[in-house]
Amino acid sequence: MLFNSLEFILFGLIFFAAWPLLRRRNNTRWTYLVIASFFFYGWWDWRFLFLITFSGLIDYGAALGMVRWPKRRTLLLVLSIVGNVGSLAVFKYLDFVIRNINALIEGVSWASGGAGVAAAPAAAIPLVNLALPVGLSFYTFQSMSYTIDVYRGHLQPTRNPLHFFAYLAMFPQLVAGPIVRAADLLPQLRHYKRSDEAARWDAIRLIVYGYFKKAVVADTVARFVEQAFTAEQLNSSCAYWWVIMTLFAFQIYCDFSGYSDIARGLARWMGYDFPMNFNHPYISRSFREFWGRWHISLSTWFRDYVYIPLGGSRGGRGRSEMNLWTTMLISGLWHGAQWTFVAWGAVHAALLSAERMTKWPQRLGRIPGGKHVAVLMVFAITLVTWVFFRADSFSQAAAVIATMFRFDRLEVHVVRELIHVKAAGVVALMMLRQVWVYAGLGNLVPARSRVAKCLQPVMVALLIAACVLLRGPGEAFIYFQF
Repeated sequence: MLFNSLEFILFGLIFFAAWPLLRRRNNTRWTYLVIASFFFYGWWDWRFLFLITFSGLIDYGAALGMVRWPKRRTLLLVLSIVGNVGSLAVFKYLDFVIRNINALIEGVSWASGGAGVAAAPAAAIPLVNLALPVGLSFYTFQSMSYTIDVYRGHLQPTRNPLHFFAYLAMFPQLVAGPIVRAADLLPQLRHYKRSDEAARWDAIRLIVYGYFKKAVVADTVARFVEQAFTAEQLNSSCAYWWVIMTLFAFQIYCDFSGYSDIARGLARWMGYDFPMNFNHPYISRSFREFWGRWHISLSTWFRDYVYIPLGGSRGGRGRSEMNLWTTMLISGLWHGAQWTFVAWGAVHAALLSAERMTKWPQRLGRIPGGKHVAVLMVFAITLVTWVFFRADSFSQAAAVIATMFRFDRLEVHVVRELIHVKAAGVVALMMLRQVWVYAGLGNLVPARSRVAKCLQPVMVALLIAACVLLRGPGEAFIYFQF
């Protein structure tokens, strides 16, 4: 059930109509949340419910077992991690592994034949072709963080399975985040909290702005990016590809952050607070800052549950770099079962390593105007790295990047011919929003001032009108595939 669908709007109206009546008592509230969330999730395919239930029961039982049998805590933690990572491996990466094994077998057979040995054709391992459950990567990470925190002694496990599944399966963030930690959400779910007028107004603004970013910006530019990457022959204009990658940068940002905003708004209307997941990443002055602003809930998850347990920055520079590269490569693979995603993670690891060794952002920042140059450099390099994320293959990524640096073939007229004014306009609007935040112009009108209180309803009304009148063709959220 997509947020940008009539089915979800009807679902949301029914859910929130009954919410004030059913939220007072814990068991009633948790039961209602679980039933509604399972209905929401099962709308795609009811069979997916078995997987999230199985994954949740493993972690729910493992956490209780750690308290009851403390000497077996490590074994129970391993059981939890194997159960969650195992489900990811089977549903998300099994065919990826099979394809690479088949390619390796084919390569060995070809090499043997080339050496003069009569090699029999190797039988390929058949693909399994399992459907990828929506949101699998998100809720498995969320569930794993629960058992890891219990193991570390940072959290006491809940004994009520309804309480646990209300946390794990809460529908606003279930399929595309943000990844909410149990230590943050379980205590909120334990107490009835009635949202006040200020919280409901914040919720409306988040929801409307999220829909605007998704329906007006991301969905408008999506078709131009799709046309560019699916064309029979890639465009040879350097300027065209810089524009396309700028469109894609804001497509994926507005698509994903739009979902996060809607999820946060829905939760706030219910009386719960989800963490911010995006904080204007394209005004970053370094790649370390970029990863502190982009998909924050995932970045901090990898920091706390992968990078630091590996040793973090302890153990010398070599060990620290190895930990960084391991974390970023796993992060790339988390995004998809393709080598292009691994390459995307590797490129960002290289950029972060280069920053650590040269400290170029700090050095550039000491030069007059250097901080602004750093922002432009980070943004430009980020556009290049997004090619690996969007391209269908290494060969396509290499061709696009090579064209982006063929400055002798700018061919600006191609951009005017192939890019719609509306797509350029909505992206320019989002770029101005980034500049507005970067320049600190929002401080000119304090959020609690009388002027701001008058302008906010007007802006919300304009965004709603834009969502109705200027929306692009409805598209599924990009991160559903992860």
